[in-house]
Amino acid sequence: MSVTLVIGVQWGDEGKGRIVDFLAASRPEIAARFGGGANAGHTVRVGDKTYKLRIVPSGVVAGARNCIIGPGAAVSPAQFVAELGALEGEGIDTSRVWLSDLAHLILPYHIELDRALEKRRGDSALGTTGNGIGPAYVDRVARKGVRAGDLRDPKALKVLIEARCSDAAELGVNVDPHSVWEEAIALSPRVLPHVRDTVAMIGEALHAGKSILVEGAQGSMLDVNLGTYPYVTSSVTVAGGAGAGLGFGPTSVENVIGVAKAYATRVGAGPFPTELTDAVGEHLRTKGREFGVVTGRPRRCGWLDLVALRYVAAVNGLTHLALTKLDVLDGMPEIAVCTEYANASEASLPFVIAAKPQPVLKMVRGWSEPTTAARAWDELPSPARAYVEMIEEAVGVPVAYVSVGPERSQIIVREHAPLRAVELKA
Repeated sequence: MSVTLVIGVQWGDEGKGRIVDFLAASRPEIAARFGGGANAGHTVRVGDKTYKLRIVPSGVVAGARNCIIGPGAAVSPAQFVAELGALEGEGIDTSRVWLSDLAHLILPYHIELDRALEKRRGDSALGTTGNGIGPAYVDRVARKGVRAGDLRDPKALKVLIEARCSDAAELGVNVDPHSVWEEAIALSPRVLPHVRDTVAMIGEALHAGKSILVEGAQGSMLDVNLGTYPYVTSSVTVAGGAGAGLGFGPTSVENVIGVAKAYATRVGAGPFPTELTDAVGEHLRTKGREFGVVTGRPRRCGWLDLVALRYVAAVNGLTHLALTKLDVLDGMPEIAVCTEYANASEASLPFVIAAKPQPVLKMVRGWSEPTTAARAWDELPSPARAYVEMIEEAVGVPVAYVSVGPERSQIIVREHAPLRAVELKA
């Protein structure tokens, strides 16, 4: 049995989707998503085609045999149906996309609650996407949620929706329960053929010794427990959440690949120690096309934070790193990295970061030669290789994959990489 986890190790938007797509070309039995909702946008580019995925696992494009959205995810039936339709329109087979019957549904009242609560926060707004993810997770832990399997029983579903709409009304959010129920029933014929017991499916695959590729959503610094709370997402984003979000034990995990950009970005509110608000930050944003897949919001950009990366490597138990967007640094004469915080306390790192520490920056040599044509480690400019090796040494985790462009083929696989894709075609 073999499970490989692909985890974001910054504040999200690290390029997990393209790494999962690349690794899915090894044809795993299952590519699975363990948490989060449609607030997570994953971009996969193959040749001249670009696929924008929000809830369907990124392995669907490369042809993973089965794609699972696990019990830990929160899924809008409307968005799920829309995404299936978009993929089918691009010629992607969605008959192998499966939604756990234990996954919680995001319904219209969740979206209204999300937007109303964010508006009430005013200047303290968290910067949510307004997709209803948080309220759906609140319902789950309050034991008031609606699961995908509930679509099988329309009468029971109606009772659940009426009760929850009544609760929402007490918070000043009025949504017609009958309309919510009618919409869910109308979508059911499209959703239910994809709903199944995915826990048993994964168990059977592991028992048979099949390979499973698991992707997270958002980044580890947005984890609800271990991230920069309260400026976090509502789900567990670290490696430890994968088993709970899909239904397997920790002994099944062989590799934990952390995906990080060669610099850092963050969307929405919250502390960001290495943020650049000058022309350099704007250069990174423009060259890196740093705009949210889901919202289109410009991402905040900054230097790579090795302090946060070491913390995330530890809490995830990373075995390897995948470094993306190295090419964005092409042409910069000098590059800075944060090696420590000057005024850090002895508190947990999220509290340290919340206190707005002063980053200690180390300047390293940049490179003028473009990296985008490199397809092997030795083809990278010497300073670019030195930059990657510096990250490896500082974090204590080997970099197995280096991305030098947005296209599937622009990923350098190093000798110690745990997975090697089969012949890739654009």
